[in-house]
Amino acid sequence: MLLRQALESARDRWPFRIHAFVLLPDHLHTIWTLPRDDADFSTRWAWTKKEFTKGWLALGEAEVKVSVSKRRDRRRGVWQRRFWEHVLEDENDLEKHCDYIHYNPVKHGLVHCSRDWPYSSFARFVKSGDYAADWGCSERPPPDFGDLDQTAME
Repeated sequence: MLLRQALESARDRWPFRIHAFVLLPDHLHTIWTLPRDDADFSTRWAWTKKEFTKGWLALGEAEVKVSVSKRRDRRRGVWQRRFWEHVLEDENDLEKHCDYIHYNPVKHGLVHCSRDWPYSSFARFVKSGDYAADWGCSERPPPDFGDLDQTAME
């Protein structure tokens, strides 16, 4: 709920559409569509992380210890400092990244089928006809992610 509120708060200030999304225990992946002539992912992520962190700490939740220099820079131990960003080149690139996002819970051994992970846009993609409900099950070969740089996205 905190993450949803933080994302909505950022979206109220700087419009964007969340095309695909998956939240895992230690990281998340998302594909955003920003308005034409606006590529400011950083402001949106900074706001989202700040708002989430305020709410997280207000609930008394834990953070990892950070160095004195990071504290001086007003860094907290909730989010990693950076994020990986990639501008999608075409529909094929979009499809490969959506596949990667929706298969991620299976890849990490959290579920046997993508449909079983509730913190994902997968169900929306099934409803719209983009995936069959049995897509992304571990007993089948994994999707072909093509030349996606998967190491950069973890």
